[in-house]
Amino acid sequence: MSGIEPLSAASRIAASGLEAQSLRLRVVAENIANAQTTGTVAGANPYARKTVSFANVLDEQSGITKVEVDRVGRDAAAFPLEFQPGHPAADARGYVKMPNVNMMVEMADMREATRSYEANLQVIRQSRDMGTMLVDLLRGGS
Repeated sequence: MSGIEPLSAASRIAASGLEAQSLRLRVVAENIANAQTTGTVAGANPYARKTVSFANVLDEQSGITKVEVDRVGRDAAAFPLEFQPGHPAADARGYVKMPNVNMMVEMADMREATRSYEANLQVIRQSRDMGTMLVDLLRGGS
């Protein structure tokens, strides 16, 4: 962390975490919103669950390692089949491919992302408070 003040570095790292977790929450929300989105024609694929991958990235200017979204991908899990012969997306046997979205997985992912977001927010708050306390000490206040 050469060239950057430690409290500022902590805030920048936490801010990168906020941004990454914010995108993760948006992806989870999209997955939940499309948990029942099927194809529109016979045999068509439904909505495919999205996943988020993170990467550590060195900010060469400041010398700190931040987190960034590496990519938003598609879950390769198979689409479950449901017997719905009257559905427009039903195949010749009457089965419809359903999205590979598991609500329990999405809720757990949302909870984890929310907690990570809150932890990063707390780091920013603490860094700000410590900076304020330092300025007060330097001014001779208590």
